[in-house]
Amino acid sequence: MSSTLSELKSVSNKFYHDGSFHLSKSTSGFDVIDPATELVVGSVLETTNAEIDMMIDKCNEVQKIWWKDKSAVDRSHAMHEVASKIEKMKPLLAESLTREMGKPYKESLDEVDWCVHSLRYSAEIGRSEMGRVMGPAVAGQFHYTIKQPVGTVAFIMPFNFPLVLLAWEAGAALAGGNACIVKPSEYTTLTTFLFAKAFDHLPSGLFQVVSGGGKVGEYLVKHSNTHGVAFTGSIPVGRSVSSTCGDLMKPALIETSGNDPFLVMPSASLDIAARAAAFSAYMNCGQICVSAERFFVHEQIHDEFVERLVNETKKIRIGNGLEKVDMGPLVSEKERKRYEDLLSNASKQGANAIVGGGRPSEFNRGWFVDATVLIDCSSDMDIFNNESFGPVAPICKVTSFDEAVSLANDSKYALGANIYTTDLKESIRATEELDGGMVWVNAPLLDNDAGPFGGSKMSGIGRQLGPEGIDTFRETKMIMIDPDSNSQDFWWFPYADGEMYQNGK
Repeated sequence: MSSTLSELKSVSNKFYHDGSFHLSKSTSGFDVIDPATELVVGSVLETTNAEIDMMIDKCNEVQKIWWKDKSAVDRSHAMHEVASKIEKMKPLLAESLTREMGKPYKESLDEVDWCVHSLRYSAEIGRSEMGRVMGPAVAGQFHYTIKQPVGTVAFIMPFNFPLVLLAWEAGAALAGGNACIVKPSEYTTLTTFLFAKAFDHLPSGLFQVVSGGGKVGEYLVKHSNTHGVAFTGSIPVGRSVSSTCGDLMKPALIETSGNDPFLVMPSASLDIAARAAAFSAYMNCGQICVSAERFFVHEQIHDEFVERLVNETKKIRIGNGLEKVDMGPLVSEKERKRYEDLLSNASKQGANAIVGGGRPSEFNRGWFVDATVLIDCSSDMDIFNNESFGPVAPICKVTSFDEAVSLANDSKYALGANIYTTDLKESIRATEELDGGMVWVNAPLLDNDAGPFGGSKMSGIGRQLGPEGIDTFRETKMIMIDPDSNSQDFWWFPYADGEMYQNGK
């Protein structure tokens, strides 16, 4: 047994509380299965409500006494230490992530690196802006704002990028002075437990991790002693979380799926555009909220682009993420069944898979699927109107830039959007006219820790990263001080006779 498998076993059936792991008293749980081998690598118990209550109480106690009023410099130094520990843990975390959810080891290594960068950014942004001073409304007064933490934040995390999204969100929350209680995806709980070890030097109980499914997440969201929620997942669950938080007047960051368009115009370098398209559609086996899932290709270059994309697709090496591969399996048998039903329906609606469309024949176990290109598609097909979350590139031919933008925006989703063009006018128009929180021109899927990430429409509410990300977990308080404690006769009682209604004489 590898040392990483031993580590996964060591944190099975536990929860992370008060700086250490504790065996849950729960009687319900599930096995953790390697999606490439279908072997059991560990197990998870659903943290009980009593255990969660205990953890939330600890979060609130520690946040108020040991973290909220620490200096921004002290918080920053502590978070830099988290980042340094994660850097040292990179091989362990990367292998664990690959074994638990299937992505290629190279992608897992990248994800851990991104965590380090993001946490270091949050550590610095947390001490660089704590409010602002305004010109006073009354001469001699001092008017300013301060930013204060909301308290204890609950994080409901997805499986596709379980570490970096947690680093984005919890990093911002911690930098803002909050405590964190995390509910990982059922598919990546054990890796998140290992990740939690990097936080063990923080005040004990400031960062805690529970385990379980939807009921555990719901309990955290509805709990009267959690003061903010960050959720990433499906639209139905996101709407429920948003509704609950609205009823409770609890701030919430909601990121709920994408169905991002990818436009290719005649001026594009087709070799580069085809490589970018393959990467955008197939990275992490298509399990990315900002994956390119709707391709709108100008008729002048449609056939040539398709030919090049097919060639790039055929180069994709599929297999166990611990081997020399470009694409691993889908995360679960359930997800493969959902994805294959989506492809089957697209075929019934007239789409034609000119490469892929099935399962790789060389595997007799594991939840592998082919990288797939679909042509003869129209924008009214179901696959163009629902998140595919799998390695498929459905292509719709368009006659103009205007038609491409119109079809791209004809969606309930609006997370990101991509365009390949070297036409400056098209580039500028695309950035202004394409719906979404991010637009990538010839540079798909990139993030920047210093810039906001998020969507609109049914893709969610709020922003991660950048100054906007930390403000998600802070409240702004307005302060007005009169150091001389002067009277304010210009509007206090008694009102001047000259300002009375004349009939009141």
